[in-house]
Amino acid sequence: MSKNKDPHYAVKVEQAIAEKYGIETVQNPKANWSPEKEKEYLEQLKKLSQKENKTKEKTEKIEVDGFFINKKLINKKNKRKCEFCNTYSFNLKDDVYFNKFDCCYDCYVKWIEHREERWNSGWRPNNK
Repeated sequence: MSKNKDPHYAVKVEQAIAEKYGIETVQNPKANWSPEKEKEYLEQLKKLSQKENKTKEKTEKIEVDGFFINKKLINKKNKRKCEFCNTYSFNLKDDVYFNKFDCCYDCYVKWIEHREERWNSGWRPNNK
């Protein structure tokens, strides 16, 4: 140590910080820690880990034929083909019926319209 350095410099800096920003800034983090806070912290850590895992799954990519594709896109069921008439459609009108009845608009008119109770009970044109 040189003669010009103050041996209490660290203490003075700590006091200045406490004066400016509050006593909590210079306290030991374990001073106010309790077992309840520890449990709460661990629960928060688990939740954070679960969120990170979900986002990782959403952005995970798989190589298919030399291209990287989102894993999320591969697992999705494609609802563009009608099970009953085997037509493939991009028509927006069909989307409503694919989501609600798993068929296209034409099959809805032919088999379901005004007979929704029968459809909801499990009847299908293939198992007459």
